[in-house]
Amino acid sequence: MEHIIFMNKKTDDFLKRIVTGEKPIESRWYKHKYAPWDRIKAGETVYFKNSGEKVTVRAVVKEIMQFENLDEEKIEKIWNAYGKEINPITKDMKSTIGLEKAKPYKYCVLVWVKDVKEIEPFAIDKTGYGNMAAWIVVDDVNKIRVK
Repeated sequence: MEHIIFMNKKTDDFLKRIVTGEKPIESRWYKHKYAPWDRIKAGETVYFKNSGEKVTVRAVVKEIMQFENLDEEKIEKIWNAYGKEINPITKDMKSTIGLEKAKPYKYCVLVWVKDVKEIEPFAIDKTGYGNMAAWIVVDDVNKIRVK
């Protein structure tokens, strides 16, 4: 499988930090089981794009971890263990953890990436995946690549 990951550039340019290696983990936190939950494996290819922009980065999944039945204690443990790799710009991890524990998350997927490369930008057609899709799983990215 291949994956297209949508990043929100408004909060920070995390995509740039993935390219530089400063952010080796992409995390997804959910109230329900959405992609990539149980749909991603080490060795698969992931493509990154900022919302409203073209796909510009390709990487390989190094490792994944999934957490479920999250509560405040589990969320705090995840952030204490992996927080600097999830959000390298966090200055005050204690405040970040406090904010994250207040959110109603029940599931978390951590995806470590390797072999990160900037690529020739290309557009995708996400018709059928929903306007709010933040992660798309496909057999072959070329099936949704705009030619």
